Amino acid sequence: MVRIRDARLPLLVALFIALLAFAADINQWAVLGLLAAMAIAILASMRPAVRPVPHIPEIVSEEPAGRSLLPEVSATLSALDIPVMVLSGDASVLFQNPAAEKAFGEVALGAHISSRLRSPGILDMVGETIATNAPNQIEHSERLPSERVYIVRSSPVKLPANGSGERLFMLAFRDISEVRRIDRMRSDFVANASHELRTPLASLRGFIETIQGPAKNDLKAQERFLGIMFDQTTRMSRLVDDLLSLSRLELKSHIAPDQKVDLVPLLGHVRDSLLPLAKDVGVEIALHLPEGKAEVLGDRDELVQVFENLMENACKYGQEGKSVDVFLKNGPGEPVEVSVVDKGPGIPAEHVPRLTERFYRVSIEDSRSKKGTGLGLAIVKHILTRHRARLIVKSEVGKGTSFTVRF
Repeated sequence: MVRIRDARLPLLVALFIALLAFAADINQWAVLGLLAAMAIAILASMRPAVRPVPHIPEIVSEEPAGRSLLPEVSATLSALDIPVMVLSGDASVLFQNPAAEKAFGEVALGAHISSRLRSPGILDMVGETIATNAPNQIEHSERLPSERVYIVRSSPVKLPANGSGERLFMLAFRDISEVRRIDRMRSDFVANASHELRTPLASLRGFIETIQGPAKNDLKAQERFLGIMFDQTTRMSRLVDDLLSLSRLELKSHIAPDQKVDLVPLLGHVRDSLLPLAKDVGVEIALHLPEGKAEVLGDRDELVQVFENLMENACKYGQEGKSVDVFLKNGPGEPVEVSVVDKGPGIPAEHVPRLTERFYRVSIEDSRSKKGTGLGLAIVKHILTRHRARLIVKSEVGKGTSFTVRF
């Protein structure tokens, strides 16, 4: 019926032609054949009927509105370098970024937060945030696989108005391990510095009281006590000088020196300045220098301080070996290296990684008897850090120690 309705005009034209043919007395079979041919041609040329497309109702996702937002924000959360988790209203994990996976391991999506984080403090905080819809934060420590300290914050996520009623919550971890470590180092440094100053001050006070009292008229005792007091004040002066040097170095540690320094005459100058000390302890300092120059970018005064510390330590603590060798290597295409080698008792392996810590001593009694402040190698480390150089320590008990500065 649809096709006949669409071909109504062509059929009327064909019928009109047939009536004219009858009126003109044309053969009826010819007329009928003409009409049949016209009808077939008309039906064949007609377009297929276009059926109306039935209305398909829009399918609305039943997925909660909160979850449909996750794909839009996952790329941003994944780019953050702090661990982040997104939780549902029942504390199930809906998303975690790569930083969270690296810090705490992968959590199966949909699993409860307690399957990965078992800290009662974090779980209680998350429960309180879900119950009150208010943000909270606590400090949390992880001891395995390494000691880390985090500020953990839980907060509700504000979503656009939707009919699902689902609530989302974010759990973020801010790593403050480095801050805590620096605070601990600072407090240890103050405590150690106070202790180092308190000892000589107590000695000075005791000797002064003795000179004013029992030894008031004893000239020999006074002379001996005054010598000890002079040594103590000298040690305190060195300690204060070293503390000031560390403070100055920390202020400009980010500024690399840009002046050329020739290490050949510099090492000769340091050796000459230490000859009296070496003679007193019975040690010979031997220089092994290449021909020509060995230039590096550096601060001359600071490099003098570095090699004075290393050679002086080698003379004091390696005096049993009776000799200290200083090697300067400056091969083509190779880094410039200065090695200070002694043949002393050596350093046990467990102490080597901590030698550059402030006030760290392998033997406290031995260090104090040799008038050490415990800051020399810390100063060396700071200077070499500013010079973008490395300090390499190799030691074997009973065979000596080697300190190498590689530029």
